[in-house]
Amino acid sequence: WALLSAVLWYLTGVGCQRSSLLNKKGFVFGKIGHPVKIYVKLHQNSPVLICMDLNRANTETVDPTYLWIGPKEKTLTDNSRISITETGKLMVRDFLEPLSGLYSCTLSYKTVKAETQEETTVKRRYEFMIFVDPFAPGWKSACNDSVDCEDITNRNILKARDRIEEFFRSQAYTFYHRLNNTVPAMHFVDHSFQVVRMDSCRPGFGKDEGLHSNCASCCVVCSPGNFSPDVDVTCKICASTQEYGAKSCPE
Repeated sequence: WALLSAVLWYLTGVGCQRSSLLNKKGFVFGKIGHPVKIYVKLHQNSPVLICMDLNRANTETVDPTYLWIGPKEKTLTDNSRISITETGKLMVRDFLEPLSGLYSCTLSYKTVKAETQEETTVKRRYEFMIFVDPFAPGWKSACNDSVDCEDITNRNILKARDRIEEFFRSQAYTFYHRLNNTVPAMHFVDHSFQVVRMDSCRPGFGKDEGLHSNCASCCVVCSPGNFSPDVDVTCKICASTQEYGAKSCPE
């Protein structure tokens, strides 16, 4: 009897990880003293970041102004990649590896003492750490120009698994119930078919349960000071790398 063991590369899509500070409208609020971690798919838009904490958003704010600073301490302005509204909302379009990093916003507003009508300017700083969650290796060619490559690939793999399984089960039915028919050279043996998940990350990405505890199964872009040259599941230390998503370690 011929034994076929079918192994398919299958990776469950995790998408954009939902922060506990993400509301129903897809807005992510800041948290004073604690950077908010956000994971975005490649080529997808980030959620909308709010330059306020939830309590401040539910309180009247007098004459607010907002200053957004991006990775490498660059002041951010509204452009084709970055959307910033007059009310301090920020969204990054078509997210790529180099856009990963710290996004901070300083909210300035006024308070007025009822007794003296004296005005005081108050400043609050909110930080958001944005990382990239990529596709598995080799998916780009399979998905052509689709921006939803990960989801499409997962669906196609599951369809292939089901069709392969159905084919060999029909062979088994033929063998057990139609004994007069010729047994095919390749046929199904009960319990011999299985789908095995192959765990890997594309170069420049890795998994880190310590750093990304709320997204431990995600392949996340390697941070500065780390790199990944192959499809390993972890990023390696490299002191000379200064960029996100490094695929090599310069001497």
